[in-house]
Amino acid sequence: MSATPSFPPLLKGLATGPANPFTVAIAEAERGVDSGLLTWSLSPERLRAAIVLVPEMPLEQAMAAFCACGVGLQNAIGAHAPPETAVHLDWTGGIRLNGGHVGGLHVAAATQDPTKEPDWMVVGLELTLRLPDTLEPGETPDWTALSHEGCGEIDPVLLLEAWSRHAMLWLTGLEDAQGRAKLHREWEGLAWKRGQEIKLPVDGTHLSGRFLGVDENFGMLLKLGEKTHLLRLSKLLEDV
Repeated sequence: MSATPSFPPLLKGLATGPANPFTVAIAEAERGVDSGLLTWSLSPERLRAAIVLVPEMPLEQAMAAFCACGVGLQNAIGAHAPPETAVHLDWTGGIRLNGGHVGGLHVAAATQDPTKEPDWMVVGLELTLRLPDTLEPGETPDWTALSHEGCGEIDPVLLLEAWSRHAMLWLTGLEDAQGRAKLHREWEGLAWKRGQEIKLPVDGTHLSGRFLGVDENFGMLLKLGEKTHLLRLSKLLEDV
């Protein structure tokens, strides 16, 4: 395992030890840190990281960064995992490896008003590298880990480095319409259960409908009966 990760020039790494990198990144963002801070934490069981961004667009458009980081993670895993490994992205941020949950993305911002330009945004990730030894086989049928899916030999530091590179490529592309369109196509191709019936937790309840796809700002198009509803991606923002 590499000792210290190396990040692209636009990113500055900060190891957080046992502290949650997502929480640390939010605290740093609130203090006015520049865009590009990447906080990270690594244990034998889990890889966690977060990126601080300063979007120059309204929140609803800026939420595409959440999807850019997800596609970047899929690219990173795909570059190091066995070729038969399938990686999919839940609209709500979940990461699926061969169909099982292996982690997820989180997002927070300085505002939850979709029309306002946020002073900062933080996108975080968590990946399960291995499940606790105390768990019996089959005890968590919907949850898995990289080590359970033939990816146990991947160096998690190299995976973190790869995520930082791929995520930055997609994030940089959000500055123009062509880059956003490319991300849209890529993300929809990775979306878990697109075109199928799903159950979606929203505002404390569960909606059941057909996941048709996403709009230009990655809002979910969910068909409920005869009507199609738009669920804004900013609904996934976590309280600060």
